[in-house]
Amino acid sequence: MKPSCSISNNPSMAFATGFRFIRCYNQLSLPIYPARLSRHKCSVDGLRFLSATHRPTRLTSVSSKSSATEGVEEGGESGNGGLMTVATSSDGDARNGRIVLTELHKEATEAYMSYAMSVLLGRALPDVRDGLKPVHRRILYALHELGLSSRKPHKKCARVVGEVLGKFHPHGDTAVYDSLVRMAQDFSLRCPLVSGHGNFGSVDGDNPAAMRYTECRLEALAETMLLSDLDQDTVDFVPNFDSSLKEPSLLPARIPNLLLNGSSGIAVGMATNIPPHNLGELVDALCVLIHNPDATLQELMEYMPGPDFPTGGIIMGNLGILEAYRTGRGRVIVRGKTEIELSDSRTKSAAIVVKEIPYQTNKASLVMKIADLIQNKTLEGISDIRDESDRSGMRIVIELKRGSDPSIVLNNLYRMTALQSGFSCNMVGPSWILDAWWLKDGQSLSLHMHETDIILLRKATSNSMAAADLRRKFNLSEKQAEAILDINLRRLTLLERSKFINEGKTLMEQISNLEELLSSRRQILQLIEQEATEIKNKFSTPRRSTLEDANDGMLDEIDVIPNEEMLLAISEKGYVKRMKPDTFNLQNRGTIGKSVGKLRVNDTMSDFLVCRAHDLLLYFSDKGIVYSARAYKIPECSRAAAGTPLIQILSLSDGERITSIVPVSEFAEDQYLLMLTANGYIKKASLMYFSSIRPSGIIALQLVPGDELKWVRHCTNKDAVAMASQNGMVILSSCETIRALGRNTRGGVAMRLREGDRMACVDIIPAATHDESVKGAHGPWLLFVSENGVGKRVPLSEFRESRLNRVGLIGCKFYSEDRLAAVFVVGFTSAEDGESDEQIVLVSQSGTVNRIKVRDIPIMKRFARGVILMRLEHAGKIQSASLISASETEVDEVEAATVV
Repeated sequence: MKPSCSISNNPSMAFATGFRFIRCYNQLSLPIYPARLSRHKCSVDGLRFLSATHRPTRLTSVSSKSSATEGVEEGGESGNGGLMTVATSSDGDARNGRIVLTELHKEATEAYMSYAMSVLLGRALPDVRDGLKPVHRRILYALHELGLSSRKPHKKCARVVGEVLGKFHPHGDTAVYDSLVRMAQDFSLRCPLVSGHGNFGSVDGDNPAAMRYTECRLEALAETMLLSDLDQDTVDFVPNFDSSLKEPSLLPARIPNLLLNGSSGIAVGMATNIPPHNLGELVDALCVLIHNPDATLQELMEYMPGPDFPTGGIIMGNLGILEAYRTGRGRVIVRGKTEIELSDSRTKSAAIVVKEIPYQTNKASLVMKIADLIQNKTLEGISDIRDESDRSGMRIVIELKRGSDPSIVLNNLYRMTALQSGFSCNMVGPSWILDAWWLKDGQSLSLHMHETDIILLRKATSNSMAAADLRRKFNLSEKQAEAILDINLRRLTLLERSKFINEGKTLMEQISNLEELLSSRRQILQLIEQEATEIKNKFSTPRRSTLEDANDGMLDEIDVIPNEEMLLAISEKGYVKRMKPDTFNLQNRGTIGKSVGKLRVNDTMSDFLVCRAHDLLLYFSDKGIVYSARAYKIPECSRAAAGTPLIQILSLSDGERITSIVPVSEFAEDQYLLMLTANGYIKKASLMYFSSIRPSGIIALQLVPGDELKWVRHCTNKDAVAMASQNGMVILSSCETIRALGRNTRGGVAMRLREGDRMACVDIIPAATHDESVKGAHGPWLLFVSENGVGKRVPLSEFRESRLNRVGLIGCKFYSEDRLAAVFVVGFTSAEDGESDEQIVLVSQSGTVNRIKVRDIPIMKRFARGVILMRLEHAGKIQSASLISASETEVDEVEAATVV
C-alpha cells in the first residue's frame, strides 16, 4: 500500500479512481521493498539512516580537485567535481581503509531521497488506511492504553502528552500537544476524535491553554471507528523508537477516516490536502461502491455531492468538486453564510449578518480586515462592524449606510476579504480510495495437554526452552506457547479440563466462522457495510456546508458595480461621457437649458440616451458595423468634462462614427433589432445575433454606396414602428410584417422618399400602447421635435397603419429652413390625471441640454406647426433628443430651474 500522496508530478489520482483507496489487508504494513526503492536510487538501509549505529569505521571527506587525484584510475571522473571519501579503521590508519569514489550530486541525491522517504513515511503525510499521521495515531493509541475511553473521566493533557513522548513519539511536546488539540476542535475536524475539557482554542485563532490546565479523553466515535478491533490482532504491531515497546503500524478503521476528516501535509516533493466529508454521505457512497464496484463518479456524487466543512459555509458550484474528484486537483470556492436584516426601521437601513465563515478562516482577522478596508475608503457603503458572536453561534454584524445596496457591498466583501475563500484539493496519490476493506480478526488458541507434555515441560531448562519445545511439537505460535506456560496447575483438573475443552470447541467454531468469512469476499463486504451503517446510524449529523448551483463563486467586475441609471452623451467626433441622472434639473418649456459641458472645436452633440450601468451597449457605426461594451466601462465624469474618446473603448477604424447606441439588459429569442439607414432602407434581425460580439466588431447591415446606418431600435413582433422623414412624412407599420433577415444583408425599402428628402427618425410603438391608440386625447401620442426647437404632440389614432415602401402621411408642418429632428411615441406612463408622466431631453449642437415635461407640450393636429420647446438663439439646431420616464427622486423637484 502506498501512502496517501504521490510524487507531485503525477496528476492521475482522484475521487472516483480515488474513492477506491482504503483496502485494508491484514498483512498490509507498508513494507519497504528494495525493488520499489531502486528507482529512487535509495536502499532499505538508507531509510534507516537516522537510527543507524554503525561505528566500526570513520569516514573522512576529501575535497575534490580539478587536477587528477592520486589513486584514481585512468578514465575516472576526477576533474568534474567528484566527491572522494576515505574510510579508515578505528585506529586511524588510512592504509587499512578503503577509498570510495562517488559523484557529489549522486551522493546528495541518495541522501536527500533517504531523508525524503523518512519524512514521508514517518511524519508528514497520513496513512490512507486509517487517515492518520503517526503522531495522531500514537496519541489515540496512548489514550486507549491509558483507558481514557468516552465513558471514563477526563485526564490532564500533560499526562497524555508525556505518555506519547516517553513511549512512542520522540519529538517535542509542543508538536504532540498541538496535534491533540486539533483532534478536539470542532471547527478543525468534521468529526472530532478527542473530547476536551478546557480552553482548546477558538476560530478567532486564540491559542489553547497550557497542557497542565486542559483535560481530554477519547470520543465515542474514535473508539468505535478506529480502536474497537485493535485487540483482535487485526493490524501489525511494530517496535517503538527504542524497541522497548510495540505500537500499531495503523489503526483498524471501520470507515475511511481520511475522507471523513480530511487531512493536509507537506513532505519532501509530495503534498496532500483532502477536504472533510459528511459521515452519512460517506457511508452511503461506500455502500453504493460495495454493491456496484464499477460505479461512476457521477453515481457516487449523487450520494456524496461534495465536501462538508466543519464551519459550514456555502460551496459555490460543483466544477471545482468534480475536477478534484476526477483528477485529484481542484479548487472548491466557499463563501460565508450571510443574511440581510433591517437594522433600523425608521431610516430603513440594512445590515449584513455573517452566520458562518469559510473553512480555516480566522474570524478575528476577517473582522480586522473589513475594518481596515472601511478605514482606508477601499470598501464603501459600510458604517459600522461589530462581532456579536457568543456561545449560541457566530454573528458578525456589518451595518450599511443609508441607500447602500446590500448585494453590491456583499459582493465587494467576497472579492476583497476571506469571506469567500478557496480550498485547493490535492489528493495526488495511489489510484484507489475506498474500493473495499478487508478485515481479519485474531485467531484463538486451543489447549490440549497430556501428562507426557507436562513432563516435557518439566525437563526444560528455561521458559524459553519450554516455549520452543511446545512450538515445535504442537506447531503453536509464540503467543499460544506463552499462554500454555501461564496456566496454573489447579486448572489442569478434570473439571477445569472440561471447561478448556468446551471453550476450545467454541473457539474452533468462531475460527471456522472467521475462516469462512475471510474466504468469501461477499461476506466481508456485507460485514463492512453492516459496521459502517451502524456507525452512520449512531454518529451521523446533518450536512453543514450548503451546495449552491452557481458559477463557482467567481466574481466579475459587474458584480461589484451598482446597476444605477445613467445618462450617456455622445458627440459627433466620438467623445462619450457618463453622468448621473440628476445632472440636468427639470426645466420649463421654452427655456434655454443647461450646457452639457465642454466640447472639442467644431464638435457637436450626436446622441443622448438613458441606460443602466449593467446594460450591454451595442454601438452601431455609420458603416454598418456593431461593437459592444458594458455601460459601466465608460468613465463617470461631471457635466463640464470633455468626455472619453470612444476609440479607447472600441476598436473603431479611421473615419468610422458611432451613429446609434442600443442598451440591452437581457438577450431573448423573441427580441429583434430594427435598423434604418439615411436613404430609407430597413432591416429586422434577431437580437441573439448580437449576444456575442468580438472586440473588432461584426457586420450588422450591408450598405449601398453613399448610404449610412443611422438608427437602430429594440422591438418585438407585437410592436409597431413609426418612421418619419425630414419633411414630416410619417409611416406606421407592424413589426411582424417586416421579415427577419440575417446579419450580412441589406434589407428592404422602408419609405418612398421624395427628392431632397431623407429619413429623420424612427421609434417603436410598444404593443400595449399600440392597442390603446383609440384613446386619442389621453394618449398615446406621437411627439414631433424640429431642428429649430419646435414641437407638438399628435394623437396616434390620427395615423393609420400601412405597408412599407409608401410615401406616408403628413405628420407635421414646418417653418421655412426647418426640418424634423426626432419623433417619439409618448404616453407609456401617465399620472393620476391621465396625462403623460414622461420627460424629454433636448440637446443642441453646441451641447446645451434642456429637460422638460412631455405634459407641457400641447396636443395638436397633424398639419399644425407646434410651439417652441427650447430657445436656441446661438446654440445652433437640435442635434438629438431622448425620452425618459420620471423617477421617484423627482417627485419633490422644483419644476422651474435656474437658466444657465
